[in-house]
Amino acid sequence: MTYDVVALTPAMPDAKTLLAALHAGGPDLRVNQAANGAVAQLRRADGQPLVAIEAPRFLQLSGETTRLLGHIEGVDPAAPVWWTEVRGTSAVAEARRLAGSVAGRLTAVLGGATWPREAAHTDVVAIPAPDPTGQPSIDHGGVDALTGRAVLVIHDRPIAAATSWLTDVIGTTTSTGRELHLITPPSTRLTFPLRTLLDRMPGRWVVQDREHGYYDGLTGSELTWNDGHFTPGAAPDGRPRIAPPFKRPQSDGGQQLVLSLRTIHPATDQLVLGGALECAWQMLTGSAPAGWSTAEPINLPWSRSQLTALARDRARSSSPAWLVVIGAPERPAIATTRIAHTRAGIEENITLAIGHTADRRPPLDVLPKLAGALADRHNLATMVTELRPARADLTVPAHHEPPSIPLSFTLGPDAVADLGFDRARRALAELAPLQLGPTSRPALHITFGDGTNTSAWQRLHRVNAYLNTGRKPA
Repeated sequence: MTYDVVALTPAMPDAKTLLAALHAGGPDLRVNQAANGAVAQLRRADGQPLVAIEAPRFLQLSGETTRLLGHIEGVDPAAPVWWTEVRGTSAVAEARRLAGSVAGRLTAVLGGATWPREAAHTDVVAIPAPDPTGQPSIDHGGVDALTGRAVLVIHDRPIAAATSWLTDVIGTTTSTGRELHLITPPSTRLTFPLRTLLDRMPGRWVVQDREHGYYDGLTGSELTWNDGHFTPGAAPDGRPRIAPPFKRPQSDGGQQLVLSLRTIHPATDQLVLGGALECAWQMLTGSAPAGWSTAEPINLPWSRSQLTALARDRARSSSPAWLVVIGAPERPAIATTRIAHTRAGIEENITLAIGHTADRRPPLDVLPKLAGALADRHNLATMVTELRPARADLTVPAHHEPPSIPLSFTLGPDAVADLGFDRARRALAELAPLQLGPTSRPALHITFGDGTNTSAWQRLHRVNAYLNTGRKPA
């Protein structure tokens, strides 16, 4: 597996300090750059990657280290800190100690602490000569094994996040037509952004359980290794076999309110993105987002103008922008946003999740008002809201959680105009759509229930059937 060590320092690791850290393996190792200069690699003379050091990230947001690493002695979770991530490859046994020495040297010079604490030291680590009969090395420092069908990443952190190196692996995997297999122990949980990435690509969260073998951390299906990748096993009746650990009921009594919304803006020089997300955040949590970034951990204070500038830069190279947005630690909320320039205009596809503890009910009564505000001021195309019993901290465990239940659906004014308002209202009459906004430019909002009745899925399917066919739902 890759061996991860994170150095958390109050000062930025400068070139001199990084150079001293890179000498943890002695003078015979080579230093290469990867990921357009964002990663420094220590390699053996034969080119074998040993350790990858990410460019330091300045975390300005309170609670971000605790969210991803837990409490760390000697680190104030409310204070800004420099996060330098070091990964040792599983291909060379000594790479684990080498990663610990690199991180340990950074904190020895700059102060701070490492995660895990026991990994840090400052010894020079001797790296053995390459075995001429060994397997050829894998060039990407974040990949543990590669087959014709799959890219395998073995991850042993308590929280697996959408870090810059993992999103780079995901991009590499997608471009080669392979599946990603993220392999973790049962105790690992995924962050919400990483879960959304895995949902969008061919791949699996593979959980390795000592007693029960391998299973899918999202579906519970038992997995077997076959023809270079993991595949679900089936019972004699053809149904998937569910691993026993996945069935164990575990709940903190929390709930997650999840909004999936799409906006379409005219492509103008005056456009400033992020308004719809900020509006939803404010109305549902009482405060604005705290920060944003292109990967976890989140390192930038919330700024609509800055994320707009990034999206414009990506659009110039015909690339979409994928962003993560987070709230204050005392009010768990996190979102992913994909921004792309399409024929329709500038599209924002946003998924926002807000965590609620057992003693705090989600503000469902706010949803119609929010739908009206988004339709009136933020070019809303569609919005679906759902409620699900799940962890209030918004992480995803490797065991069963009940599915979400739809709460509402909103169709923005332009989509209503395209369908014809009278026709759409008549076709959806049995669902009692609420008209929002002026009669000259109305939107439609449909409430399915309070998140307790699974028949809401049938109502949502009828709406989708109408939108897809333009006919009255059966």
